[in-house]
Amino acid sequence: MSEKILAINSGSSSLKFKLYIMPAETVLVSGQIERIGQPSSEFSYTIAGKKSKLAQPMKDYETAIQTVIETLLASHVIESKHEIIGVGHRISHGGRYYTKPVIVDEDVKAKIDELAVLSPLHNPVNLLGIKAFEKLLPDATEVAVFDTSFHHTIPAKAYMYALPYSYYKDHGIRRYGFHGPSHEYIAEKAAELFGKQQTHRLISCHLGNGGSLTAILDGQSVNSSMGFTPLAGIVMGTRSGDIDPEIIPFIEEEFQMDSHAVREMLNHDSGLQGLSGISNDIRDLDEAAKQGNQRAQLALDVYAHQIQQYIGAYTTDLEGLDTLAFTAGIGEHSALVRQMVCERLGYLGIKLDPEKNAANALSIEAADSRVKVAVIPTDEEIVIARDVMALLKEA
Repeated sequence: MSEKILAINSGSSSLKFKLYIMPAETVLVSGQIERIGQPSSEFSYTIAGKKSKLAQPMKDYETAIQTVIETLLASHVIESKHEIIGVGHRISHGGRYYTKPVIVDEDVKAKIDELAVLSPLHNPVNLLGIKAFEKLLPDATEVAVFDTSFHHTIPAKAYMYALPYSYYKDHGIRRYGFHGPSHEYIAEKAAELFGKQQTHRLISCHLGNGGSLTAILDGQSVNSSMGFTPLAGIVMGTRSGDIDPEIIPFIEEEFQMDSHAVREMLNHDSGLQGLSGISNDIRDLDEAAKQGNQRAQLALDVYAHQIQQYIGAYTTDLEGLDTLAFTAGIGEHSALVRQMVCERLGYLGIKLDPEKNAANALSIEAADSRVKVAVIPTDEEIVIARDVMALLKEA
């Protein structure tokens, strides 16, 4: 029996969605609303290959979601709101509570809210999305799909921090890993494209405004660069990534900043933006570097270097490497970043074909590369939709 499932990915000021017919996995509509809460909100969507764009102010998430539902009805993709039987929400942090997707109830919402302190850019807006859909689609089953769930297979030697053990035991302070639906999709798609033997030892590089790398052994996560929160790991657009922890009290004391101000600085004013002083966009930094801007070049160099470090470390975790996969906005579209990352990985047997890399081809390794290097567009929404269907079947 065919069912209509909506997959939702809520960002700090954006809403991405896809409406599927399941289990056929047919996409009826895909779209996104950007700059929610600003006068310049923009709604773009695609139905049956036809792209449309609507510019109108959307003051909050409920207004944005109402606009999506009204558009689905007006375009006759659905004739009634009751046709959508399930809504899957990507939730950033599930903490130690959730190792798999769950149907949303009051307890689940309370725990998502409790964990907002660990993912301040995402969990609060994820929860807003759930509440808005509960109000506007009261007959649909809401499902939470956690970024952290895919990483529950990481062993203790990789997820433990060397802090007093009671912090882990009593408060769950450990490495969790994020971007789970994306890394899960890449693991499955790479195996489908290249076979299980070629993807036995896989490193997935999800490089967007946020970024993380995951070491994947036979389809299971064994290490991931983000940690207790999505602030850890590689340099990101506006996030610092890994730093010496002693920097935090030093900044608090030296600049009379409280913990909230430091957290804001590390999440919003650091990363590529903080290093360059120009932009968090790789394209802007590339252009500025070509014009001789040394800080833009520095930001690019630091970014590539940190990714290289994690690839080296994760090759050790995997005891070798069969496939290196790039995905997400930067990973899929920046030939420059892929070239910079791979140019010092020859010792691993990685060698790029410049023409294939420039063309964003599926396989961009040279003929004599011992490691496959792939560019795979991610699809977090289909992972979410599959999880919703699986839970509805169990209910």
